[in-house]
Amino acid sequence: MLIDTLPPDAAYAALQAHDARFDGRLYVGVTSTGIYCRPVCRVRLPRRENCRFFATAAQAEAERFRPCMKCRPELAPRALPWTTMDASRTLAQQAAAWLDSCDDADASVEDLARHLGITSRHLRRIFQAEHGVSPLQYLQTRRLLLAKALLTDSTLAVQEVAFAAGFASLRRFNAAFLEHYRLQPTALRREGSTAPPASRLRLGYREPYDAAGVLDFLAPRAVAGVERVEQGAITRTVALVHAGRRHAGWLRVDFDKPGEAGVSLSPELWPAVGSLLPLVRRWLDLDADPAAITAALGDGAVPGQRLPGCLDRFELAVRAVLGQQVTVAAARTLAGRFVERFGEPLAEAPEGCGRLFPTPERIAAATRDEIASLGIIGRRADSLVALAQAWPQLSFARREGPPEAAAEALTQIPGIGPWTASYMLMRGWSWPDAFPPGDVVLRKALGAGGPLSPKAYLEAAERYRPFRSYAVLHLWRHA
Repeated sequence: MLIDTLPPDAAYAALQAHDARFDGRLYVGVTSTGIYCRPVCRVRLPRRENCRFFATAAQAEAERFRPCMKCRPELAPRALPWTTMDASRTLAQQAAAWLDSCDDADASVEDLARHLGITSRHLRRIFQAEHGVSPLQYLQTRRLLLAKALLTDSTLAVQEVAFAAGFASLRRFNAAFLEHYRLQPTALRREGSTAPPASRLRLGYREPYDAAGVLDFLAPRAVAGVERVEQGAITRTVALVHAGRRHAGWLRVDFDKPGEAGVSLSPELWPAVGSLLPLVRRWLDLDADPAAITAALGDGAVPGQRLPGCLDRFELAVRAVLGQQVTVAAARTLAGRFVERFGEPLAEAPEGCGRLFPTPERIAAATRDEIASLGIIGRRADSLVALAQAWPQLSFARREGPPEAAAEALTQIPGIGPWTASYMLMRGWSWPDAFPPGDVVLRKALGAGGPLSPKAYLEAAERYRPFRSYAVLHLWRHA
């Protein structure tokens, strides 16, 4: 399927200019070589008549093109939908998000359709219309490109690569890789590098990227024992479930190369890399469109501003509750005590990152007095226990779903009001257009003559749509 948002001649012009604004939104398949590239690829420019243009890597692979070894399409940032969509497009995007986080090697279209509450026939129709490929073609491409990245950038054995990328067996992986790329996985590893891989994954993003601003936001909120922010890097512990198994370890992200973030993982996390990398991309907002965000924020906007998210929604919810009506520094102190009291120690971790954030199960079993003894008021302790007890039943705890429905479910938990729920949408769901109601700092920032009324406050925020979440950070930063 050719891209329908850009005429072919304009797409070729973007390819000629190596225009990074189209990276992740445009791929070119070269019929004379059978290879597809990113628009930023620096290989010799193909002739116009040999080019076919696609909106996604999955579309290019469905037409039997193989990924370029030079520009590596698996490194391209994703193209996220920022505009208001109709119901069918929303469902199609939710389906893609479900597939991106899918860790079941035997997942089916029927499983996805049941999750969305629609028929599998309707799912196939709307998915094809939105993404240009079937759901299974989309999932297969995501898994193969992840495997390609692991073969190139890690020292994992081929069998470990197969399972980490989501394949049920080495035989299935070898067959799929050979069919799509006409190359054995071992041959790709030999061809792709003249030196042993360093086991450091590379994640691409659109420039500019305000790495200093992201780290400056995370540094004062870094919880002792869980995370540490340094010059140009962040290290933290993480636990997640992948393919039915819990994996716990640490990761480090470095911003030491333009256009890419380097990710180092502890050995325990490599088998779960298929579930972890989408979380890292969202945590650090690597797929944002910096040009559109800067235009929406207007004067004073920092080029490349991003919206830091989270790796664990339960952790963020707990920290949001602990931060209610206290300063950032006080919330960080309380969170540190909370981790020290209830968090699990992590062996062989980097300095300052020796504990995992407490699990919902551990907090659900805690008493009010245990939590209150840390200096947390009793009402807030009750809220944390209620949150932990409700968490396993919340549908959004593991799978994607409508953010508005998540906000409604969160506000049903005692102690979580509209402000906290909106903050959760901003950072837990990376929702670009949330705006916390009644925020004191924002009311002052938006009102030239003093704090605004609730109605005027929301009206003043309208000019930032559809990037009101970014506006919140922009206004907090300049307050």
